[in-house]
Amino acid sequence: MARQRNAPTASLPPTLGEGCLARFDPEALEPTDGTDFPGAAALWQQLNPPGGASAPAAGEPVEPQTPAHPPTGKSST
Repeated sequence: MARQRNAPTASLPPTLGEGCLARFDPEALEPTDGTDFPGAAALWQQLNPPGGASAPAAGEPVEPQTPAHPPTGKSST
């Protein structure tokens, strides 16, 4: 059997709940758990400038539009 040279040492912290409700136990977390990314806010601003592509184009209507009614006699049920 081949010998493992670099055995992984990472492990998940304890969790609470099951399935979709599973989450890390906040009382078991330590400062060394997780990630430290102090430049996250600056990167977000760089990638998502104010007034960027999410703003409506000039001259476009700003009010919400009502979707069209389905054709008469057609049912989705």
